Amino acid sequence: MTQPAQRLPLIDALKAIAALLVLLTHFSSYGPLAAAGHSALPGLFAWCYDYGRMAVQVFLVIAGFLAVRALSPDGQPLAQSPWPLLGKRYRRLIIPYFAALVLAIAAAAVADIWLDDEAIPAPPSLAQLLAHLLLLHSLLGVDALSAGVWYIAIDFQLFALMALLLWAGRRDRLAPALVLGVAVLSLFWFNLDTGWDNWAIYFFGSYGLGAAAWWAAGLPRARLLLALLAAVTIAALLVNFRLRIELALSVALLLGFARHGRWLERWPDVGVLNFLGRISYSLFLVHFPVLLLANALYAGLALATPGAALVVLLAALLASIGVATLFHRWIESPEAGRRITAALGRRF
Repeated sequence: MTQPAQRLPLIDALKAIAALLVLLTHFSSYGPLAAAGHSALPGLFAWCYDYGRMAVQVFLVIAGFLAVRALSPDGQPLAQSPWPLLGKRYRRLIIPYFAALVLAIAAAAVADIWLDDEAIPAPPSLAQLLAHLLLLHSLLGVDALSAGVWYIAIDFQLFALMALLLWAGRRDRLAPALVLGVAVLSLFWFNLDTGWDNWAIYFFGSYGLGAAAWWAAGLPRARLLLALLAAVTIAALLVNFRLRIELALSVALLLGFARHGRWLERWPDVGVLNFLGRISYSLFLVHFPVLLLANALYAGLALATPGAALVVLLAALLASIGVATLFHRWIESPEAGRRITAALGRRF
């Protein structure tokens, strides 16, 4: 996470909106609150359930955009070994991720007292916990301990694949060509087969669109290159239309033109979006434990009305933002991460 003076308001805004959509997707998917919400507002909850999850594409494109901004801002290959970078990335992800897993396990244990629902994860085995900590749970077919944790594993895979491709092209300066080639391969082939959806290659088309948008926007003929990016993606959509890829292209073009027009760092300067964007990863991590407890409260108090469900869901939304704010401050922020890492270093 960058420091406030270095933040990009457009990316913060997109992350804020995407995080809220993912949250609403889960709110419309799990437990008796979701069922009651569908009864109270069927159109809204059906839309959130069917389309809200596509907000993940926003995170994928942004992640690719920021990855090459850090690793290869001018299209240069990665000269250094990628393994220390991967270790640093893992440590950056794992501290808040592990803390969120602890919250999810505790919330599931409490919710299980009052609520019998398939949304509540069973107490984890040691093997299940280790698979999560190694970010291998999806690949091993292990039941998830919290909603959305599959994305953390995919994010790490994508960053690793990007770093390895940039490193592999270091001798002949083919690094960008390798990245873009694998992205095209993903768009035209791997992304058509859901059997690959536990692997980075399935999502690398969207990730690569973000990378391509960063590179294209920094070159002299940026508009022409962004148009070429759009043309290639549209060709992939003509082969097999996917709304999620159309959304990814739209976000990539928005970021590319924003960088080219030099308003990426200035617009939109909206305080609430800046704030929610800053805590979006924490919000992504902690909202499911809050949702489990909200469902348990709703069932335990035997409220059982759509109106009461909407009130509890609104309270759960506000509580998720509040918990995410504290979580970001004490666990997820760079300062907190350094403090926790130093404490663990002294301990072990």
